[in-house]
Amino acid sequence: MRHERIRAAPSWYGKGPRYDCALVVDDQDTPGMRGMSVVRVKLFFSFEHQNETYPCALVEWFKLRGNSPDPTTGMWRVVPELKHGERVVSVLHLDTFLRGAHLLPVFGDNFLPHNFHFSYSLDAFEAYYVNQFADHHAHEIIF
Repeated sequence: MRHERIRAAPSWYGKGPRYDCALVVDDQDTPGMRGMSVVRVKLFFSFEHQNETYPCALVEWFKLRGNSPDPTTGMWRVVPELKHGERVVSVLHLDTFLRGAHLLPVFGDNFLPHNFHFSYSLDAFEAYYVNQFADHHAHEIIF
């Protein structure tokens, strides 16, 4: 059985924030990336309503760029979803989560500053590749 952790921590070992990405299922009947979305988890929480506990996450959304994977890399590209210049944020039940996602920046022509901290990578770039080569399971489901 596969075991995985998705983390949301404002301070990871005192070295800056860590907000992991995940794949969530939008449409169970649509295979591959067309039936999923990428989110970045900002907070895990739960609440009770009528004696039932609901485990949830506060997430920021990424949206697909294009209708197919990048022809050069074979990876899907995503961009942060914005509304009026702000990140789109919502609350999801944890049942919609499929697995963690590994995003790679789409680098431009410019160099990163020497003091750039890796923990801000998901805020610093305009687009990202969804890494289907991170492990066997990712390769099987991200197509």
